[in-house]
Amino acid sequence: MRKALVKSYLGKTVNIKIDRPIGSIHPKHPGLAYPINYGYIPNVFGGDGEELDVYLLGIDVPVEEYTARIIGIIHRHNDVEDKLVAAPEGLNFNQNKISEAVHFQEQYYESEIEICK
Repeated sequence: MRKALVKSYLGKTVNIKIDRPIGSIHPKHPGLAYPINYGYIPNVFGGDGEELDVYLLGIDVPVEEYTARIIGIIHRHNDVEDKLVAAPEGLNFNQNKISEAVHFQEQYYESEIEICK
């Protein structure tokens, strides 16, 4: 079920609400500052019962919301949720670039990255 939900967004354009903009500090981990914008798709719920999380790449300033295309999925093998990866229309990132961008948080999980073809 959870895999079907995240896969259904691959390649789609979505509106993302950013609750952790670039430079913000993680509320439960004070040593973790966000090097990229991170948010969620409003009213769409992921495997953890919270709104579906999205990393936003390609925007180097803090934003409150953004409309972007889902270019990838981070499939977490040792967690209850997967993460989406978005970028502005026309901007693409390969698996290595996505991995580098999200390493600050994903380093704690076993995961694989699926990108939009």
